[in-house]
Amino acid sequence: MSVFTSVSIPQLQEWLQDYAIGELVELKGISSGITNTNYFVTTKQDNAEQSKYVLTLFEHNAIEELPYFIDLMSHLAAHGIPCPRPIVDKSGVSLHMLNGKPAALISCLKGCDVDAPNIMQCSAVGRVLAQMHIASLSFDVQPCHQNTQNPRGSEWRIKTAAQVLPHIPAADQQLLQEAMAFQVIFDTSQLPMGVIHADLFRDNALFDGDEIGGLIDFYYACHDVLAYDLAIAVNDWCVHADGSLDEARLNAMLSAYQAVRPLSEAERDAWAGLLQIAALRFWLSRLYDQTFPQMGELTHAKDPNHFKKILRHRMKLSA
Repeated sequence: MSVFTSVSIPQLQEWLQDYAIGELVELKGISSGITNTNYFVTTKQDNAEQSKYVLTLFEHNAIEELPYFIDLMSHLAAHGIPCPRPIVDKSGVSLHMLNGKPAALISCLKGCDVDAPNIMQCSAVGRVLAQMHIASLSFDVQPCHQNTQNPRGSEWRIKTAAQVLPHIPAADQQLLQEAMAFQVIFDTSQLPMGVIHADLFRDNALFDGDEIGGLIDFYYACHDVLAYDLAIAVNDWCVHADGSLDEARLNAMLSAYQAVRPLSEAERDAWAGLLQIAALRFWLSRLYDQTFPQMGELTHAKDPNHFKKILRHRMKLSA
């Protein structure tokens, strides 16, 4: 959620003419995140009532790739999952081009992200994630949504590791090579699969106190191992600064998740490996962003060393 593509107020005013959401009041860039361009958009109706939305311009997707994400959010919202609802124009269409990029307008949820999640908040994330996994099963079986595999799965990890390897210190090269060797022997083919969020970090969940307001940023969503999604969340929500697991927050998230969707024996057996692969995926993406930065007005790359520490701890668990 950064600003790579600038949008002017006159450009947006013209773009919004096909929407029945009132007059544009404010356009404000969102600086967090590193993938797409995002703005807060505030509009006002004739009765002076204001509404707030999020405008996303997709930096790396063609417009024909995006209905999956838009349809998924609509499906989840219709099934009671707290997530953004795509806004359609007067013709019922929610995807259009804006300033040369595919763009969509979605509802803006209440709440804010948390820097230091507590046990109750970790429990809430685990519960909602399990509910999302169950609700998405009926979405995943629809013919037009099948086979949307993870674009940052094993093949992406192999390719990205080869790209960043020459640019990192020798000790990090050894760590990366060991982690990639583990990936070769780690088999997830028999684990339950479905639609996963794939990026449920602290900045992608909104809270009002300990009550969850919603999950956001579904643009990495894909078909993959369900427990891998839980491992991604654990590696961000349930860790100490040194990368080790916080047992209290971990137990809260796992217990809440399993109260809705119990993990199978195979998932429990694979758990340590899933935590390691999840750590590897985000170490690689941060190494790539640091090595090959993308220019943007408000962009910032996240520190890869954080996930290097997490990966070291997770490799000990799966040894």
